[in-house]
Amino acid sequence: MKQKYLKWISFTVLLLLLLIISALFSLTTGEFSITLKDIFRLLSEKEGMDYFILSELRIPRVILGFAVGGGLSLAGVILQGIFRNPLVEPYTLGVSGGAAVGVAFVIIFGLNITLGTLILPIAGFGGAILALIVVGSLGFLRGGVDINKMLLIGVMISFVASSTLMLLMSISTKDNLQSIVFWMMGSLEESKRLLINTVLISSLIGLASSYFFARPLNALLLGEAKAGHLGVDSKITIRVLFLIASLLTGICVAVAGVIGFVGLVIPHFIRLIVGSDHRFLLIGSFLGGGIFLILSDIVARTIIAPNELPIGVITGIAGGILFIAVLHQNKRRASYGK
Repeated sequence: MKQKYLKWISFTVLLLLLLIISALFSLTTGEFSITLKDIFRLLSEKEGMDYFILSELRIPRVILGFAVGGGLSLAGVILQGIFRNPLVEPYTLGVSGGAAVGVAFVIIFGLNITLGTLILPIAGFGGAILALIVVGSLGFLRGGVDINKMLLIGVMISFVASSTLMLLMSISTKDNLQSIVFWMMGSLEESKRLLINTVLISSLIGLASSYFFARPLNALLLGEAKAGHLGVDSKITIRVLFLIASLLTGICVAVAGVIGFVGLVIPHFIRLIVGSDHRFLLIGSFLGGGIFLILSDIVARTIIAPNELPIGVITGIAGGILFIAVLHQNKRRASYGK
């Protein structure tokens, strides 16, 4: 038992070190090179173009990448624990589809021009909440909890939202279509500190809140009936965790757009290393998601510099390759064990 805890602590420390290294690498990498020495000097002097690039462009991206990556990965861990399915991700339940439809409506009707760009994340969050209400109200019908029904409803909501989005895109102008597509592919290019701080605080609150349900999540892995015998109120646990995961997803998607694979690949990868105990899996996935998104952002803004790729393209390619590699390695281990 002590050896297991030592392994968890060691791996957590390793993830923290990797997070710091990734953040520093992101701050020093770009079209304008900034050395580690320059970072502390610029932050103390607070003047010049390099300071503006560091404080207004790179530091906000690192913070947002950490918050969004951590939030999406945490939401993935929670939902995979609830549904006892490692293939469930934050976007499975239609939250991202609802957010995309909300943003598309705003762009098509020009509300982002008349009301300002802040209306985009507000509309995205509103669409996500609407999808959450539909899935939650139908899944928790008559006071019961049917996780299989919730999953099916979420998939159907995703299809309906996707079809609605295609309809809106087909009747939109060329400029509006480009704006919708760019938002859907995700970006960390957000300069408003209010939104960045909102995502960061929400992610940290979500992480802290989820730890109150780490042991119930472990019990739910045995099934709702056995969890009940262990003293876990499955109905309340699933409802609260579903709300936490959905709100986290809605906030992240509303600010950064649809960034895929983070909530699917990272929890799966961390689970293979340390096991399914949520006491570590929650923090491990949170840190892993932050690292993955920060590194993906570095690639997105440097691979074709001075132009920038949508970060969703990088996470999709890298996440897909990583996921296939992990599954292949798992299959090889299983065949060796026979």
